[in-house]
Amino acid sequence: MASKLTVDTNEIVASLLEFNDDNATLTTADLRMWCELNNYTYNTIRNRLNTGGYKSSRGKYNLTAAEAVVHLEKSVAQPVAEPVCEVQTVIKDSVSLIPVKDDKYVPFGCFKDLKSVIKSKIFYPIFITGLSGNGKTHSVEQSCSQLGREVVRVNLTIETDQDDLIGGFRLVNGNTAWHDGPVIDAMRRGAILLLDEVDLASNKIMCLQSILEGKPLFLKKTGQVVTPAPGFNVIATANTKGKGSDSGMFIGTNVMNEAFLERFAVTFEQSYPSPSVEKKILLNNLKELGWVGDNIDKLCQNLVDWSDIIRKTYYDGGVDDVISTRRLVNVCKAWAIWDDTNKAIELCTNRFDDDTASVFRELYQKISGDVIEDQAYESDNATI
Repeated sequence: MASKLTVDTNEIVASLLEFNDDNATLTTADLRMWCELNNYTYNTIRNRLNTGGYKSSRGKYNLTAAEAVVHLEKSVAQPVAEPVCEVQTVIKDSVSLIPVKDDKYVPFGCFKDLKSVIKSKIFYPIFITGLSGNGKTHSVEQSCSQLGREVVRVNLTIETDQDDLIGGFRLVNGNTAWHDGPVIDAMRRGAILLLDEVDLASNKIMCLQSILEGKPLFLKKTGQVVTPAPGFNVIATANTKGKGSDSGMFIGTNVMNEAFLERFAVTFEQSYPSPSVEKKILLNNLKELGWVGDNIDKLCQNLVDWSDIIRKTYYDGGVDDVISTRRLVNVCKAWAIWDDTNKAIELCTNRFDDDTASVFRELYQKISGDVIEDQAYESDNATI
């Protein structure tokens, strides 16, 4: 045999069997002797047998192990290819992503213009900004619901990165497979990609630059090029315009990259609905809960008058908090649950600091004539 290890393990095992008179059990002493006779390094051959699965116990080798059946026939095995991780594009289940129609919804703000853009199927990225709880996200979803368009919604945080958005490799049944992220899924479907609370994200979302230009995206990890299907568009919502928040109301919002913001064609500034629209929203919510009548109409009127005054005071710098449309809806639901205006107003203003909550409650009392007294409500399950 050659002095260098140029032969494969099959030939080595066949030679060992012949040397050992076809006895399958080989000792280390026998192995050392065979190595000396055939001019091989003992440690090298021992490692070959160990990694091949032939070692049966301390100091012994089984040359007829399952991996070595071919050696008994003294045949040369065909080269075995190294295992390769399976890479495939895993597309999400074919379920409809069209938002459910909300019969309570009342169009207002940028809804009409937003719907026109979505209906056109022209790639035209939109940035919607406005205070919290004024229906920014809901207007996008209801526009798509009315038009029968799919929405892929992504709620962004400071931790959101390229793997969360574009996709990455995942372990599936022992194999590595590529999974599309929500951005790629929206592109393939021709859906609306809704980047919710985009101003909470870090600069890791800069991976969306080419996507915001409507261009195909090259997936370096799979070698694929994903071309947006017709109708694909990007809509982002935020509480700020990407310049951060100095007021302290929106802690966690970040100053966004100007190049990223510049890729949005237009910016809609969404305000709270007018009192008449807001009253209709509240009436619709209470109607769905089975509440109608003159007392319901009066309750809703009181609530919208209350919120309208607070918002005007907020814009004038008189208070640091506002009553959002979402909070008014929650007050109505609280009233429907407990049939108690006092309790509904107090519980839904508890989130504010004590001074602000007290001012808000006193204002509602003046508007409605109801007495709003602070009290600690105990759980029905509380024990003494």
